[in-house]
Parts: sequence; structure tokens; C-alpha cells
Amino acid sequence: MQFPYYIAKRYLISKSGTNAVNIITLVSVVSIILGTLVLFIVLSAFSGLKEFNLSITSIIDPDLKIAPASGKTITLSPDQEQQLNSLKGVASYSKIIEERAYLEYDGRTSLAFLKGVDEQYLDVTQMDSTIFVGYWPSTGEPEVSMGLLVRKRLSINVGDYGSLVTIMTPKPGTGQITDPTQAFNSSKAMVSGVFQAGEALDNDHVFGNIDFVGSLLDYPVNQISTIEFKLNPDADEDNLREELNAIFNNNIIIKNRIELNDALYKMLNTENLALYFICTLVLIIALFSFVGSLIMIIVDKRKHIKTLSDLGATLPTIRKIIFTQGALMIVIGGAVGILLGAILIVLQQQFGFIPITAELPYPVKFEVINIVLVYATILILGFLAARLAATRINRKLIEDS
Repeated sequence: MQFPYYIAKRYLISKSGTNAVNIITLVSVVSIILGTLVLFIVLSAFSGLKEFNLSITSIIDPDLKIAPASGKTITLSPDQEQQLNSLKGVASYSKIIEERAYLEYDGRTSLAFLKGVDEQYLDVTQMDSTIFVGYWPSTGEPEVSMGLLVRKRLSINVGDYGSLVTIMTPKPGTGQITDPTQAFNSSKAMVSGVFQAGEALDNDHVFGNIDFVGSLLDYPVNQISTIEFKLNPDADEDNLREELNAIFNNNIIIKNRIELNDALYKMLNTENLALYFICTLVLIIALFSFVGSLIMIIVDKRKHIKTLSDLGATLPTIRKIIFTQGALMIVIGGAVGILLGAILIVLQQQFGFIPITAELPYPVKFEVINIVLVYATILILGFLAARLAATRINRKLIEDS
């Protein structure tokens, strides 16, 4: 192995007698560097974009959420609540009532998803940080905070007791409805604030305190829809799942933040995979010039190859020389590309040269996994390309030199 490596290294650092070969070799090395650079930057940029999107969900979504396995509500006994209070790894939890509602104000209407939350809700999530007009509903008051798009449809004043929104919810019960006017519970509330937390919530969500919403729905005090949890950093999620299932006799569905946003995670992962394959395809195209440059080197070095053969070098050894030269070009070019990409990513993180808005730089994230993935990709594809070029050397080419 020392002999092929020594000759390949000499070929790599020495100039060819033909200027065109030198230019083609330089272009192929630059294409390897640029291909690696682009692939690394794209993956790092997407990692940053993915983290940015998921950071938004961390504001509005809990670490864990439990819902009834069947039906719409959970009856929480004092004993169960005591067990919840004693759970290790739980920083806080919030009891929540959820129901579809119909809003009406001054002849304008809107369907909404009404969510009644207790005073611990803001310890579990940071929803109050999304309020940009008004304030979060006060405990025990007939006040609601609604999404930006809901408020836009109703055109209602904020913080004005002279502008009350009518909230109607279906009455619980069974059997056929004979009088539509008796099918709904109705109450009025003041809009205390408007939040902006993403289109999904802005379009239909309305928050109120749990007492107001529970009274509107005629729910007993111990009847709720879901419970949301904020976990300690060192919490064992699997262990907590087992304990929660034991408390509620396996009659609940437990979801973490990823499972609550499974569609978003699947979309982001799919887009990441698609971008990786597209950039890899570009890299494969760039490697065609690399194969071409190695073939040109073989043609240029025919007399040297003939000399090596006359000195006793076998055909596999000569092929190994060309393969090793190509492998060195790939290893060096890939390393330089990743190094340049890492420098650009760090500079973007520190100075935000490329902005999304005037105040928001494009998010990027430096991850070791991206370095490993990019370098493994360029090495595998590059070694295959070098091997393909080395097979062009055969006994006839040596004899005709």
C-alpha cells in the first residue's frame, strides 16, 4: 500500500505537462469543494429552520398532554389529583376544558375552538407571550383571549365591556333535538386580548379561564377534557407515561410535543430528506468532471504507467495508484468544503448576514451529524467515482503506451 500511496501523492502535488489537464484537475477539485460546501450549508440551514419552527411549538404546546381514550372528558377524582401532585419529574400541570363554540358579535359570526385553562396553564406553556394586544384573561372573570384571525372576522373591540362577544356551545346530553333554540348554552364575555401564535391557533382558538368555560358547558368541577404537563429537564418520560397510565387505569392517550405535531415533524423530515437527495444529485453531477479529470490524468500519464509496468508493477497496483490519487482529492476537497461551510455557518450564527426580516436573521444550526453525513456522502460517492476511473486502465492501454 505504501508504494501506490507514494506515487499517487507525487502525482497529486506535481503539475502535469499538459496545461489543459492541470485546469481540468483544478476545476474538478473546486467542484468537489463547492458541492460539499453547498450540501453542508443546505443541511445546516434546514436544521436551523427546523429548530426555529419547533421552537414556536415549544411556546404553545406542553411537554406532555393526556386526553381520554374514549369520550370527550376525564373525571378527575381527589385521589387522582393527589397522585398527580406527587409525580416526580413534573414541574407543573394544568387542567383544561376544550369544546367547539360558535361566536357572534354585531351580526358577524365565527366558529371557534374554545379552551378553558386554569391559573397553572401559563406555567406549562408561554401562551401569554404571544399576546400583542390587551392581556391574558383574568382568573374567574368572563373574559377571553382570541386569535388574530378570529378577531379580524368579528371586528370586535379589545378590552371594551361595551363590546361583548356571545359564545354558544352545544348542550351536553343525548337524544334528538326538537327545539334548536334549546340546543346551545350561551354566555357573553369581554375580549381581553388578542394573540398571534401561528395560523393554526390564530384562525380559530379562543382561550378563557376554566371556571367560565366549565360553567358555560355545565361541567362539574371535577370534569375536564385534558391535562397538560411541563416536565423537569431531568424527567424520565417513559417512566411518567407508565405512572400516568396507572393513575388513570390505561383509559387515557398520552402524547408528547413531537406526537402533538406529528404532521409538522413528518413534513420537516420529508423536506430535509428531499433536499439531501437533491443536493446529492448535484454532487453526483459534479463528480462526473472528477471522473473525467482522472481519465485525463491516466491518458497524460500513459508513459509513466508503461514505465511502472516495465518495472514490475502489476495492473491492480497501477489501478490502485490512480484510485488513491482520486481518493486523496476527494478526502482533501471534502474536508476543505466542510471547513469553509462550517466557517460560513458560524459567521451567520454570530452576525446574521442573511436576514429573513430586518430583525430576524436566517436560522442556521451547526450539527456534528451534518458533518458526518456530508463527509460520508462525498467519500462514498467520490471513492466509487475514483474506482470507476481507475478501471479504465487495462492491459491494452499499457501495451499501446
